[in-house]
Amino acid sequence: MLLSQEEDDHFSLLKFESMLKTNKVLFFDSSEFENIIHYYLEEGKINLAKKALKLGLTQHPTSVDLRLFQVEIYVFEEKLELAERLIDELQSIENFNEEIHIQKANILSKKGCHEEAVNELKTALEMTEDEADIYEMLGMEYLFVENFEEAKNCFEKCLEIDPEDFPALYNIVYCFEFLEKTEDAILFLNGFIERNPYSEIAWHELGRQYASIGMLHEAIRAYDFANLIDENFTGAYLEKGKVLEKLKRYREAIQNYKITLTLDDPSSFALLSIGRCYEKINKPKLAVRHYKEAVHIDPLLDKGWKSIAVFYLKYKNYPKALEAIQKAINLDGENSFYWKLSARIHTFSVQYEQAIEAYAKAISLGNYKLSTWLELADLLLLVNESEFALEQLLLAEPLFPNKSKITYRLAGLYFMLKNEDKAEFYLLQSLALNQSNITIIQTLFPDFFKSLKLSQILNDFKNSLL
Repeated sequence: MLLSQEEDDHFSLLKFESMLKTNKVLFFDSSEFENIIHYYLEEGKINLAKKALKLGLTQHPTSVDLRLFQVEIYVFEEKLELAERLIDELQSIENFNEEIHIQKANILSKKGCHEEAVNELKTALEMTEDEADIYEMLGMEYLFVENFEEAKNCFEKCLEIDPEDFPALYNIVYCFEFLEKTEDAILFLNGFIERNPYSEIAWHELGRQYASIGMLHEAIRAYDFANLIDENFTGAYLEKGKVLEKLKRYREAIQNYKITLTLDDPSSFALLSIGRCYEKINKPKLAVRHYKEAVHIDPLLDKGWKSIAVFYLKYKNYPKALEAIQKAINLDGENSFYWKLSARIHTFSVQYEQAIEAYAKAISLGNYKLSTWLELADLLLLVNESEFALEQLLLAEPLFPNKSKITYRLAGLYFMLKNEDKAEFYLLQSLALNQSNITIIQTLFPDFFKSLKLSQILNDFKNSLL
């Protein structure tokens, strides 16, 4: 009885592995060795592939195809000089072998010579009957040199050959996104869908493109089609949930996120999103429960701990808020927002020294928002560190020119420090910028607000406007 090709390959593999357990050396024809080596390489069993190759070359020393496997293994092991030397030798023997040009392209690509790799692949393309694989490799080479138009063209060729080549479809959309051609991406996807209306991947990608330019209702429609085609398409439910959140349709968003929990292992992203939506509809117990579930399944999720910290800060449970934000900081100590949030929680906890340190850390990490500087300055003022507060505001002033929230504070601080000339200078500047913000003086510097000096400056300012 004749064996099928698959059965024949399996028999060769069993025969080879049986041989390895004995001291006998059996004969295999070169095609058998090729199938055995290919199998081991696909399975990632490099040592077994090398054993098969060594024996194969002993029995078939002139086999070009086996020596090409040697090139492939050299490339895998980063032995590029040996690979290049061998491929040049093989090319001199058999220049019209497409696989030689493909392997040469792999070597050149590894060396960073992407244009030369493209030339080799174009040569291989003229020889091959399997154009899709070559076009895919060409597309990747063009991506390496950021030639996104050519890369897109190659991936489109792949899709013409096989409309179900989803990696090619993803890569085409990636190229459109990098080129910032969202409208062109939408035109392309709509055209593809006309020819392939049951491609859930295309509908999903179309939804993403619509969402990126604010066409939210069109995005929902696209995600709905994706899920009509494949009711277990988790990604479409997630993306639809995001869009529904933007539309403030929180209950519907929750429903879509919850569907994903039934289709796959629960994701921390979905649980966090559900918690956020429950907060929006004023269901705090359900919100915090889902936040905690998110960090339970992924304890390294710093965003989850941040969400818990924000939640407990909102409801004035400062000890739990501090515990949560500290866990977020332990996971991502370079996140300036976490340090600023920590500073705020410490402030509400009347732990001013720790709050000042946290604000300073946030600023050192690049959090230069106006609110950060103002909160730090106001806290320093509260603990009678007027000179330090002045120092911080003077650092902030060049970053925020003509900001009366800074200049009013500078006026008040200079008054406290008995420098009336500079107090007057900054107060006049502040009044010229925004008279209504004089309430800053009233709130933070009541002595200055009640002083004769301020009354005189105000009168002079009003007279100057007449």
